[in-house]
Amino acid sequence: MSALEALAARLGIEPEFRDARGQPQHMAADVQASLLRAMGILVESEAEAERALDAVEREDWQSVLPPVVVVRGDAEPVAVDIVLSAGHGRVSWLLRLEDGTRRQGDAEAASLPLKDTRALDGKQFERRRLALPGDLPQGYHLLSLDEPDGQATLIVAPEKCWLPEGIGRGQRYWGVSTQLYLLKSVGNWGIGDFSDLRRLVGMVGDAGADIVGVNPLHAMFLDDPEHASPYSPATRLLLNVLNIDVPGVPELADCPPARELVASADFQRRLTGCRQSAQLRYAEVAALKLEVLALLFAAAWPSASSERRDAFDKFRDEGGEGLQRACLFQVLRAHFANPGTNGSADWHQWPEPFRDPASVEVKEFAETHAEKVTFQAWLQFLADGQLAAAAAAAANMAVGIYRDLAVGSDRAGAETWCNPTGTVALAQVGCPPDIYNPLGQDWGLPPFQPRALRQEAYRSFIDLVRANMRHAGGLRIDHVMALQHLYWVPTGRSPVDGGYVRYPLDDLVAILALESHRHRCLIVGEDLGTVPEGFRERMAAANILSYRVLFFEKDAEKYIPPGDYPQLALAVTGSHDLPTLRAWWQGGDIDLRERLRLFPAPEDAQEARQEREREREQLLAALSGQGLLNAEATPDIERIVDAIHLYLARSNAAFVVAQLDDVTGETMPVNVPTTSQEHPNWRRRLGITLEQIAAEDRLGDLGRLFAGRRSTDSKETSQA
Repeated sequence: MSALEALAARLGIEPEFRDARGQPQHMAADVQASLLRAMGILVESEAEAERALDAVEREDWQSVLPPVVVVRGDAEPVAVDIVLSAGHGRVSWLLRLEDGTRRQGDAEAASLPLKDTRALDGKQFERRRLALPGDLPQGYHLLSLDEPDGQATLIVAPEKCWLPEGIGRGQRYWGVSTQLYLLKSVGNWGIGDFSDLRRLVGMVGDAGADIVGVNPLHAMFLDDPEHASPYSPATRLLLNVLNIDVPGVPELADCPPARELVASADFQRRLTGCRQSAQLRYAEVAALKLEVLALLFAAAWPSASSERRDAFDKFRDEGGEGLQRACLFQVLRAHFANPGTNGSADWHQWPEPFRDPASVEVKEFAETHAEKVTFQAWLQFLADGQLAAAAAAAANMAVGIYRDLAVGSDRAGAETWCNPTGTVALAQVGCPPDIYNPLGQDWGLPPFQPRALRQEAYRSFIDLVRANMRHAGGLRIDHVMALQHLYWVPTGRSPVDGGYVRYPLDDLVAILALESHRHRCLIVGEDLGTVPEGFRERMAAANILSYRVLFFEKDAEKYIPPGDYPQLALAVTGSHDLPTLRAWWQGGDIDLRERLRLFPAPEDAQEARQEREREREQLLAALSGQGLLNAEATPDIERIVDAIHLYLARSNAAFVVAQLDDVTGETMPVNVPTTSQEHPNWRRRLGITLEQIAAEDRLGDLGRLFAGRRSTDSKETSQA
């Protein structure tokens, strides 16, 4: 093995992987070098690779304790590797538990099991195993050694993630998912808001369901609201303030100027245009909402009640530096994106001192723009309060709101600015070539730096998980294979020239399990695409539910019978990247792709139609095999949709989730993958309002369809 290969392997770069067809793909040396460069290690020769490998190994041997130790369960004593100089005498340790209590002990170094030795600069070092008590409580603790001096974060986690207790008794649940922004209602301002979510939660709960899924609610770019994909946010740590229900903000009642503004003829004209539009007008909606919210903050917030202001102060204190920095970023971005500054919205192009959130210049900017930063924090306070109200409406559900965590954030966003050393600057997340995407994909999202993640004791990952479990009973992790490895595409290169980089799977799953129990939040892993061998089994062992899409649950000849679905799964009819049931059955998605010229060759569209006809016949056979349709007849589309929902309702999966798009009869997709300007992605709104859905009892019809097929216990919320 060359030094380059050894260095790449040492830093988690996988030399090969099996593609979607099961064929091994080997990584070329130049790709390994590109991925190392993305990690900040420039190697252009074997000699440089040898020096870099030696530096990495020295770093590990020169640390008395590793930065973090993660253990699961409490059956065995906890053991930690420590590095001591040869001949070291007695080792004294102190463990500060999360609850403030302390434990301590000591041992003769020579009595500790020896694992390895290494000579560095004429000195001999030993890696030995230090045993700690085995009855440690779950949580985040701090281990320190007195002589030699060293510290490590010790994370003690449960074996498995939280699940509703009913699953252990074979209980099966159902629910509905939606893209929040596409909701229409009489009162919203042209975009689905948190009050709409609260109403939907109530409607779905009344129909007997236990789960309401939503798209990622991550913060977007207020200076560029048309940057609309919820899977490419500014930061995943904060909420999208465009989902605030402005009429629901308490300060509006005590602000005559704001009420007069809203009632004005010009404002109402603009508002009516947003409400009546079939497509979401992000820029116009943002202008309406931010104009009123800014007026409320300036005119009404200073005289808000002491209870309300105390609540805001508490929210801000709890948000800490993470909230402060993200809010400051939004103000900085607006400042540098202003044409008068000759700057750029992308922080990588800002004057150098402002690229560092800890710089003196940034601190001075924060002080001189404190009111604007406070306004951004106040918007987050409003959004958080309204999301909390929606979650409270789900109090009697087994799960309630089921949030979605995107695999990454935009390169130019707050998340990368706040953590520039923890995210990779010279590579983006993507996927290798597969059957559906022969050229592979580059999603443009910078990944976490695995080594930096460990050095910070996983603080960035913990913060991310906590932020997205807030006010949620379930969390869907987009592209959950990222827990094990991510496909990095070096900047400036094709996805074909990318490769997989390994992540500390066991540690990340343990943290998920710990936070899952603390938040009483189940975990669903979106495990579509190129799934590593044995990965789904490891997820199931940790109580992470598999994400099963009906159309993919088949082989070349037939669809998988409902009884063959795994129990630890969430089964769905589709997703934001797939056509609705009606569009799929009628081939509307193929027609659309042909109009958008997404097929490499004209004959590919015809082949897709022929393949779809075979799939329809196979699905019809599966439905008729369950007695849900008569294969000899030609059923109408409504009966087909009902039969598909019943088919999944019979599945062994613990959760079945229908798309609201299919309840309301939509045929246009929310998103067409691989397009940007060609199709209005993330903008299509529902064809009917929440009020119409309620009046026509469409969710009640869905509930009656599931009744008897999905036994539910709406009071079941105990943890297992």
